[in-house]
This record gives sequence, structure tokens and C-alpha cells, in this order.
Amino acid sequence: MSKGTIKKVAGPLVVAKGMRDANMFDVVRVSDQRLIGEIIEIHGDEASIQVYEETSGLGPGEPVESTGAPLSVDLGPGLIGSIFDGIQRPLVKIMQMTGNNLTRGVEVPALDREKKWTFVPTVEVGEEVAGGDIIGTVKETPIVEQRIMIPNGISGKITSIQGGEYTLEETIAVVETEKGEKKEITLLQKWPVRVGRPYKEKLSPTVPLVTGQRVIDCLFPIAKEQSGIIFLYTDVRHGQAISEEA
Repeated sequence: MSKGTIKKVAGPLVVAKGMRDANMFDVVRVSDQRLIGEIIEIHGDEASIQVYEETSGLGPGEPVESTGAPLSVDLGPGLIGSIFDGIQRPLVKIMQMTGNNLTRGVEVPALDREKKWTFVPTVEVGEEVAGGDIIGTVKETPIVEQRIMIPNGISGKITSIQGGEYTLEETIAVVETEKGEKKEITLLQKWPVRVGRPYKEKLSPTVPLVTGQRVIDCLFPIAKEQSGIIFLYTDVRHGQAISEEA
């Protein structure tokens, strides 16, 4: 963890000195208001920080602290039905805490750490597992079933697993690696946003999705299981928003 001070502020860009021990893309907290930012450039002991909140009022000499971790997202039960901003801050939770105006520097976990989820294991003690293997499920909504997987980079034998009610950070299983290390598995995984998720095989979409809207099917054709786009425009004459979804 590296600590420095603000050298200059230029809009959302903050330059801090004394940050020689920080790393590229570390998440930092800027000033006593603890505004969230990310290191995007380092020269010597100076770090350029992209601040993701309003920087008005900041000035030279205020503290800057690196968390030592990259910008990451929480993956686990609770994502469905939540509303987040671009850095996965839960907007509904923040509104309940601070009102309709988004308070700068507010620190709220993306996913509820207190809520309990019903975990149903699908493997047994003694089975060999590796990163990406499904070890159980959580019914997140009446129609959405969350599959709980072994985190990437962990492999070994299941030495403990039990179904029941768990919070995101409670241990649901233990994996013993070939080196004899005990790895505790939880419902929650954190993943750096700048690192692509691993996959065994990438399949190319081949079946077209026919929407019945000729404009979309002609100008913006998409395939089944492919990401689509949403058009949103405003009818100035009637003052209402009209959207078409692919």
C-alpha cells in the first residue's frame, strides 16, 4: 500500500507524488473524502489518477492512498435485480443511505454481505475439481439459478462441502491443492475488470435472431446468444422517450 499527496488537479485527472510503491491500475482513495480513482500512468514517484467522482474542491497536499488492488467487480448471488453505476456501486443502496443525491466518497459493498443464500452442493467430498468446475447452485430468483464455481487458478480435492444458508463471505467448501494448501471457497468471487474471464472454448454464433423489425434485421443483424444493442431516442414533438431493443 502506497501513500502520497496530490500535486495537481485537472478536472477528473489527479497527479499525486510519493506513489513510487504503487502499481498501474491500482484503485486509490483520493483526499480525506476518499474519492475513488484508478492509476492510469506512473512516472517515477508520480502517478496520474483517473478519479471517478467529482473533483471540485480538491487541492495540492491532500492525501492519496493506494489500496494495492486493481479495480474489480463482485461476482456472486445478488447481481440480478440490482442497479449499479459504471464501477459497480449499488445505486439503490447508496440512495437509501444518503438520499437522492450521490454523496462523494461513499463506500458501499456492491453485493449485500449480510444476506443469506441457500447453497445446494452438486459435488461430494473427495472429488477432484479445477477452476471453472461447478460445485453447487444458489436459487437467486424464481427463474435464475446461480452456479457456484471453483475460482480460476485453484485445483485439488474437495475436503469439505455442505449445503445450507450462507452469506457471500462464509466458507461453503474447502479444496486441498496438490501442495497441501487449504483453499476456502465462498459464494463471492472478485475479478479484475481489465482481465478477461477464462473459458474452455469460444463458440461462434451461427443462428440468426429474426426480430421481425426490418430496420434492425437489415442494418443491425444479430445472432442468437450474441450481444444486442438498445436504441433510445426522444420524440421532441411529444416529449417522450421511445426505445427499440434488439
